[in-house]
Amino acid sequence: MNRSERQAWSRRGVLTALGAVPAVGILAGCSGSADASEGTDAKAGASTKAKATAPTVTVTPADGTKKAGFTSPVEVTVSNGTLASVEVSGNDGSTLAGSFNDARTKWTSTKNPYSGTKYTVTATPKGAAAQSASFVTKQPSETFVGYFTPEANSTSGVGMPVSINFTEAVKDRAAVEKAITVTAEPAVEVVGHWFSDTRLDFRPEEYWAAGTKVTLSLRLKDVEGTNGVYGTQSKDVTFHIGRRQISTVDLAKKTMTVERDGSTLATYPVSGGDADHTTWSGIMVISERFKQTRMESSTVGLGDEYDISDVPHAQRLTTSGTFIHGNYWASTSVFGSTNTSHGCIGIHDAKGANDSSVPGYKFYASSMLGDVVVVTNSGEKTVEASNGLNGWNLSWADWKAGSAL
Repeated sequence: MNRSERQAWSRRGVLTALGAVPAVGILAGCSGSADASEGTDAKAGASTKAKATAPTVTVTPADGTKKAGFTSPVEVTVSNGTLASVEVSGNDGSTLAGSFNDARTKWTSTKNPYSGTKYTVTATPKGAAAQSASFVTKQPSETFVGYFTPEANSTSGVGMPVSINFTEAVKDRAAVEKAITVTAEPAVEVVGHWFSDTRLDFRPEEYWAAGTKVTLSLRLKDVEGTNGVYGTQSKDVTFHIGRRQISTVDLAKKTMTVERDGSTLATYPVSGGDADHTTWSGIMVISERFKQTRMESSTVGLGDEYDISDVPHAQRLTTSGTFIHGNYWASTSVFGSTNTSHGCIGIHDAKGANDSSVPGYKFYASSMLGDVVVVTNSGEKTVEASNGLNGWNLSWADWKAGSAL
């Protein structure tokens, strides 16, 4: 190669080499590693933005709480979205219903959760996966219950009220009464009346109709009866009303007339309280029944005047100790002619309570808890409505005035 050829080659080689450099730079700049880096950043940015805007659910009480309160509703809120559905279920099989706000960003349970219960909350935001949380409510440290009369599934007379005695004094009467309802079939208005901080009775305006089905609904669980003391019962109790039997005792005549479903069933000669121990007058309801029982004067403040171990066919009319009962120790001539008792109503009977021919046996056999006994012309004032199951001595207006609602 001569000199001129070497110079020409060198110029072409240099130009070729110089021309290749920008080509490499353009490839690298347009489609090489720099392009991959920008794509990764874009994807990461989109992912971060997606995470930032994803719906976030918050549950109150907080997820995992072991001793959550039970005096406030459950709340579920969502940010960056709306709620499509919320379900709250307890391990006792119960569920909590609730409602959304207008924006559907908040759900609030209609009722408070029960104490001592584990709840699972499942909330589903619109267009997103469901989110779950769980919590356990604490147990109340102090509780109360209500003991009720009559017994479940029993049959009673038309005068039987529903009477509830509480184990603790109730301060918030309205809250407790609101948690208790008494309904009747056929329907009739039934109203509660407080006799004390521990006793609440329910009755209609008139005696129950024969054949009525009565249902007591107790929803006392977690109701705060007094400061820091909560009810525990949530149950329904049903009982029935039998035939209508009203017995009227006229102590001026010394007779008792028994009416059954509007017809006279029997008339018996009786003996009531003497002048020093007059029998309460008014409407009384049979609250206890004993084929035989012991009666001691000391238990009713009369010292040692009597102690009879086998009084036959005794049926309680007042808490203070008034009974209508059989009497085998007095002469038969007393009944229908003289009031000689210490305040009870006596009917001729036989020792041992097994003689079905005597009036005491017959009246007892015809009676049931809840039957009405009306005493007239006794010379004594009307019995207090709270002395036994005797609220019928109050007018309907006075009865309703004793309600806390």
